[in-house]
Amino acid sequence: MSENPKEGLDRRDFMIASIVTLGAAAAVTGDAGPAKAQDTQAPSGDTTSDGALGTVYTGEVIQGKKVVSALDVNDLEPGKRHLLYFQGVQMPTGQHWYVSVTVAKGIKPGKRVVLTSGVHGDEMSSIHTILTVMNQLDPAAMSGTVMAVTDISRPAIEGMQRRWPDFGRGSDLIDMNREWPGNENGATAPSRHAGLLFNRLLRPNADAAIDFHTGTTGFDVTAFNIGAMDVPEVKAMLELYPVGQIFDSHVYPGVLHNAFVDAGIPAFCPEIGAARVLDIEMISLFVEGTMNVLKHHGIIAGPMGRTGKDVSVFLGNSAFPILATEGGIVEHLVKLDDKVKAGQKVAIQRNSFGELVAEYTSGVDGVITGLRSDAMSEPGNPLAFILFNQAAPEDAVTYPE
Repeated sequence: MSENPKEGLDRRDFMIASIVTLGAAAAVTGDAGPAKAQDTQAPSGDTTSDGALGTVYTGEVIQGKKVVSALDVNDLEPGKRHLLYFQGVQMPTGQHWYVSVTVAKGIKPGKRVVLTSGVHGDEMSSIHTILTVMNQLDPAAMSGTVMAVTDISRPAIEGMQRRWPDFGRGSDLIDMNREWPGNENGATAPSRHAGLLFNRLLRPNADAAIDFHTGTTGFDVTAFNIGAMDVPEVKAMLELYPVGQIFDSHVYPGVLHNAFVDAGIPAFCPEIGAARVLDIEMISLFVEGTMNVLKHHGIIAGPMGRTGKDVSVFLGNSAFPILATEGGIVEHLVKLDDKVKAGQKVAIQRNSFGELVAEYTSGVDGVITGLRSDAMSEPGNPLAFILFNQAAPEDAVTYPE
C-alpha cells in the first residue's frame, strides 16, 4: 500500500523550504544558488506565440533517434510517425534518463491526445496497451496527433519495480505518481523529472490525456477506469470503454491525470489488471476503448467499437479498503467483479500452524475492484478494495494504482 500522500507532501515541502533557505544564505556569501535542471529558455526563434518552449533538439542521436529537451508536435512533419527520445533528469553520473516518445502526426490538423504509461515501473499491461494502439494508427489517414510516452519512470522500469530508486538522501523509493506536476528544480530526481516532462513534453502537446496503470505488485485489480464524472469531457471519454467498473473520483493531488485536469486538460486513468504481466484479454478492452476515444475526438475515422453501453457498468464514488490485521496466509472467498453485501465474509487468514487467525467482512454493499494476489500478508496490507457509493464521499483512500 502507498504512503500517505499528505505526509509525503509535508516532508517534501519541508525539504524544499530548507533548500530555499540554504540558497538564500549562499547568495549572501556569494555562493551559487540551487542548480537549475536545464536552461529554461529555448534558443531564439523556438518559442511559441504563447511563450511556451518550441522543439529543442539537443544534437544527440541515440540508436538512430534524435533527442529533444522540449517538444512542440506542431513542428513535426505531418502524415508521418516520429520516434524521439526526451532528455529527462540527470543521474548521479551527470548522464540523463531518456524517455521514449512516439508521435503519430496526422496529415490534417486536429486534436492532440497524449497517452502515457510507465509512471510505475511494474505496470506492463499499460505499456503494451499503448504500443498496440500506436501500431494501429496510420498518420497518413489521421487528423490531429497522438503522442505516446511509455517509459516515464525509467529507473523503476529497469528494475520492474513500482517506485523510483532515489539516492539523494540515502537509499529511498519514491512513488512518482505522487510527484506531478513536478518541479524542475525540486528536491528529488523524480520531482525534477516530472517537472521536465510535464512542462516540456506532456502539457504543451495535449488537448486530452490518458494515463494508463495496472495494480501494483502483489495486488490484482479488475478492468476499470478512474476519473471525475462531473467533468463533461472526462465523462464522455470514460463511457467509451467496454469495461465493467468506473471509479468516479478526483482521487488526490500528485497523480499525473489530475495534473492534466488541473492544467485544464481532460484526463483520466485506466487500470488494467495485475502488475508485471501482460493480460492480453484485458488489454484488448482498453485498446478498443482508446480507439473509441480517438474517434470521439475526430483523430481517426470509422464506427465506434463496444462502449460502456454494451456492458454492465458499476459506477461507484468510493473505495472501501479491507486491511490485514494479522500476519499469515490469505484465502479469498470472492473474486474480482463479484458483488458483495455489507457483512459478507470476503477473506480468511491462517497462521503457520493452519490455525484460523482472522476473518474479514465487507463493510459496504459494492463490487470487488482489487484483491491481494500475494498469498501471504503482514498486518496493514490491503487485502481487498470494494467499489461502492456513498452520498457524501470522504477523502479518497490510497488505492493501489
